[in-house]
Amino acid sequence: MSKKEVSISSLSDFLPQGTFELVEPFLLHYKVHLTITKSRATVLGDYRNAIEGKAHRISVNGNLNQYAFLITLLHELAHLITYVRFGNKVASHGTEWKDQFSDLLKHFIQSNIFPQDIRLQIAASMKSPAASSCADDALMRVLRKYDAVKENHFLVEEIEQGRCFQTKNGKVYKREEKIRKRIRAIEVDTGRVYLFSPIYEVMKVD
Repeated sequence: MSKKEVSISSLSDFLPQGTFELVEPFLLHYKVHLTITKSRATVLGDYRNAIEGKAHRISVNGNLNQYAFLITLLHELAHLITYVRFGNKVASHGTEWKDQFSDLLKHFIQSNIFPQDIRLQIAASMKSPAASSCADDALMRVLRKYDAVKENHFLVEEIEQGRCFQTKNGKVYKREEKIRKRIRAIEVDTGRVYLFSPIYEVMKVD
C-alpha cells in the first residue's frame, strides 16, 4: 500500500481551517510519525504504538474530506493517548478509549469548527463511539455530504432492490433485501451471497 509521510506543517492542507493549531501540540508532544495513505475500503485510519525505538505511527486516508480526516485523526490519537496511559491492559475500543475519544471530540466541538449537522451527529455518536469511524453509519452519511461530487457513485442503500451495482474491484452484484444492519447482495458471476454495509460506496450498473 502506498504511503506518504507528511511534515507537520503540511498537515493543514488536509484539515478544516483553524484546526491545525489544535492538532499540532498532540503530534509534537507524542512525537507522532504521520503518513497519508491511498483509499482503504475497510479502514479510514490506523495506529501503531511506539516499539523497539520506533515512534508512534498514525496513518490516515488522504482521500477523506477535511471533516472526515480530522475525526479519523482524532480517533487514532485517542488510541495513542489510551495506549500511553494504560498500555495493553485495556481493550482497544473499550471504555478508556471511548472516554478519550469523546474528550477529544468535545474539545473540537466547543471550538465551533464543524458545521451544525456534523456537530449534532458527533454529539449523538459520542454516547457510544464506534470502534471504527467508518462503522458509524449515521456519522458517515453526514460526513459524505461534504465529499467532492463523483459521477455515478452511490451508497449500497441507495441502490434499488433488484438493481445491479459494481464495486471498485469490478465485480457486479444484484442488490437484495436488508438483513438487520447489512444489505444482502448476490455476485452475478458466481451466485455467491455477500452482506454489504449500507454505506459502502458503489457504482450503478444498467
